[in-house]
Amino acid sequence: MSRVQLALNVDDLDQSIAFYTKLFGTGPAKVKPGYANFAVADPALKLVLLENPGQGGSINHLGVEVDSSEKVHAEIARLTEEQLFTEEEIGATCCFATQDKVWVTAPDAERWEVYTVLADAETFNGEPVASSTAADADADATPAACCTPTAANCC
Repeated sequence: MSRVQLALNVDDLDQSIAFYTKLFGTGPAKVKPGYANFAVADPALKLVLLENPGQGGSINHLGVEVDSSEKVHAEIARLTEEQLFTEEEIGATCCFATQDKVWVTAPDAERWEVYTVLADAETFNGEPVASSTAADADADATPAACCTPTAANCC
């Protein structure tokens, strides 16, 4: 099983969860402070919402979720052969999950990941996560710290 991932920055996580639950007819598979993801069956989509006030309505990153580490490693080999820059992350913790992944960057700077989830995790990126409702939350402790165009790892 493979499905496209769309990770969106949203201004208000609760409002966005309510909207996408109605739009896709299913609730989120995981909700954590500043983060939610939906595993939509039809269309096959992994929708990730990252609360980043002031950046709502923009794409955070894109991806393809695959069902095994073997498929991630096959993509690493294929993308290397195609001479696309790749950044490997094996056993990385991000988005409340431990993952194997590879990143590529498109000509217009869109970041794509091909990844598989190995296990759930209690932290966003190995660091404590601040409450998404705290107006003065430390930016380094929110999902934005992980899922930015220059971040080393993400969901």
